[in-house]
Amino acid sequence: MAYRILLSGGGTGGHLVPALNLAAALRRAAPEVQVMLVGARRGIESQILPDLDWPYRLLPLEPLYRSRPWRNWRLLASAPSVLGGLSRAFSDLDPQLVVGTGGYASGPAVAWGVARGVATAIQEQNAMPGLVTRALAPRVDQVHLGYPEARARIRAGRSTEVFELGNPVALGPVTRPFDWPEGRTVLVFGGSQGARKLNELLLAGLPQVPAWPADATVVWVAGLANFDEVAARVGDTESSTEIRVVPFIPELGGQLGRVSLAVCRSGAMTCAELTAAGVPAILVPLPTAAGDHQRFNARAMVSAGAAMMREEDSVSGRDLWTDMVSLLGDAGGLAHMADASRQRGRPDAADRIAAELIDLAGRSEGASDG
Repeated sequence: MAYRILLSGGGTGGHLVPALNLAAALRRAAPEVQVMLVGARRGIESQILPDLDWPYRLLPLEPLYRSRPWRNWRLLASAPSVLGGLSRAFSDLDPQLVVGTGGYASGPAVAWGVARGVATAIQEQNAMPGLVTRALAPRVDQVHLGYPEARARIRAGRSTEVFELGNPVALGPVTRPFDWPEGRTVLVFGGSQGARKLNELLLAGLPQVPAWPADATVVWVAGLANFDEVAARVGDTESSTEIRVVPFIPELGGQLGRVSLAVCRSGAMTCAELTAAGVPAILVPLPTAAGDHQRFNARAMVSAGAAMMREEDSVSGRDLWTDMVSLLGDAGGLAHMADASRQRGRPDAADRIAAELIDLAGRSEGASDG
């Protein structure tokens, strides 16, 4: 059967990446599947989707500003264009299933599917479900949770199937391998929204690093915008720490098996990739994340024994370096964290979610045929 599935999500990479990984998993499960991706013109997907081979639509979707409601006039002004774009997308694909992966770019398409009687599903990445998930969970056919902790924070409908299969990380061979150092590696990276503050903290604490293990190297992913500054300041600082500063690492998620310890933000997909590879972490949640979801993610990781958490507002750079040295010096403790991370991981989540989505699409087609 040539399944027709509309995937909506984006605005940020944390919502777009799951959609792309699910699209790939759907194609693995059913090579004849027809997938259309729907996102926001103002989102990161406008830079990424044109270079991929998936059919897509970019609509003038706007976020909902809960703390600055006066800015929501844009959302109202764009509504006619959004509805027209959704109507055309649904007409072109005639989907059997609409799947939302969260963010402001996903809500309208899922709601449109519900209104039209099309089968619908949501993939929620975070331990604290977002507004779209909380609003639509009672009305969709399936909800797929990345964190089991999220289950108590949604109100699903009586007929809604709820799955706890993890977050869909990318599978497949790495085509652009990084030249990892010998020995143990500490990976420092901040993500697109969090690199600058983490960089500043760690740079400030670098001159005060305690005795650094001779067999460990820091690979510091500074970000394209911050690379020159970080590399220069690291080079100017006297420190016993072996550090390699790089702007970015392509296909990083597929190479985390080379990492002994990570220092990073606690976005849902970051944590999913870490646990899929069994990497322990020092997590510094982004305090401005919507709904404080990164703090909830980090707490779940800490409760599982896979990470320790530091608050950006109270931690110093010296604290973070001291934490790294302490963990590297505790081989048993670090191994325990790695085991806990691995137990938390769901490397097969994308394929397992895709199987449930294909089943739902098939049931939807059968019901409509009947």
